[in-house]
Amino acid sequence: MWFWNKKHTIAASGILAGATDHHSHILPGVDDGVESMEEALRVLQKYEKAGIKAIWLTPHIMEDVPNTAGKLTKRFDELKAAYNGNIELHLAAEYMIDNHLHKLLQDCHSEPQGGISTPKENTLLPIGEKGNHLLVETSYFNPPMRLHETLKQIKSIGYHPLLAHPERYMYMSKEEYIELHEDGVKFQLNMPSLAGCYGTAVKKKAEWLLGEEFYTVAGSDLHSEDAIEFITNCKLGKQEVEHISTLLQNKL
Repeated sequence: MWFWNKKHTIAASGILAGATDHHSHILPGVDDGVESMEEALRVLQKYEKAGIKAIWLTPHIMEDVPNTAGKLTKRFDELKAAYNGNIELHLAAEYMIDNHLHKLLQDCHSEPQGGISTPKENTLLPIGEKGNHLLVETSYFNPPMRLHETLKQIKSIGYHPLLAHPERYMYMSKEEYIELHEDGVKFQLNMPSLAGCYGTAVKKKAEWLLGEEFYTVAGSDLHSEDAIEFITNCKLGKQEVEHISTLLQNKL
């Protein structure tokens, strides 16, 4: 059972100092996240003041937002050229588990070499310093039709699935989380989830997943400049701060 004393905001807790944000939508003008280069630069400036060391930019790729690695890389290069701060910027993507991803994974196989399939260069945008994780998500309310098949596909081309904000999937049971964890799927926590910013049900799931030590990394899932205050003003208890601080220092 979870017990906390006095709560502190994320900003006041100091856990963002030296942190790595593994999930954000700061790359401008490519999805439902930050809209302009000017807004993106303001967000990075505020995050720099908060002490964040590194950010993974993870724009959506899905049937409704069919971004390509080439398009996103070009936009990423433009952002890096415009930004002169100290935060380490990294590009990946957040892939919806849908038919579009299924096709990308099929196309990702090159000619077998020695009976082993190898991924083509630049087809996907993986996350992590070693480039061997793929950030994926599902609908919040409905399970994808080929969840386990897709996860198996991801592994078959040499990537480890990293499930974005699993606490927000209302259809998932504890048994399903356990099965995914035992199957090698890693989990990424949205920091505001533990503060109840997405509702009580999400908070309870996040507490349980954290208690089971299923999470590997954490992120903000920031979509706009206005969301910075929403995230940094979320209040956390002492034990939550300690756990999230560890996740924010973790690297893939």
